[in-house]
Amino acid sequence: MTQIKVKQVAHVCIFAHDIDETKAFYKNVLGMEPVFNFLRDGKIFGFYLDAGGRTHVEVFQNGSAAYDDKNIINHLCLEVENLEDAVAHIKAQSIDVTAIKKACDDTYQAWIKDPNGVKIELFEYTDKSAQFVGGDRIADW
Repeated sequence: MTQIKVKQVAHVCIFAHDIDETKAFYKNVLGMEPVFNFLRDGKIFGFYLDAGGRTHVEVFQNGSAAYDDKNIINHLCLEVENLEDAVAHIKAQSIDVTAIKKACDDTYQAWIKDPNGVKIELFEYTDKSAQFVGGDRIADW
């Protein structure tokens, strides 16, 4: 029997209360370019955003969507090239962002929320990141 081998995350799908505000947030705050739109009756009701490589964020209009801690998707994590620059850019756009913290897995992280309340972790790897060197880590949260 052939085994399945997962290569990477293809996309994460989120719902948007306001599709235009959500597209502007991901484009202007996070620099993620739209790839294509989903149309119905001549109107945009969803879109794909480029998250690097062959990874995407898929967004669909859903005005009744509500985010809470019971949501199946806990958060979206985006690797960035320079976390300090990313945080400065986000602050300049009057978006709340946490302080940069070195996590127990030896990565740097900061957190924001999109206009729909979706939590977004911004990640910068180090040479000691557990994702590359392995080793158990004691959670500090």
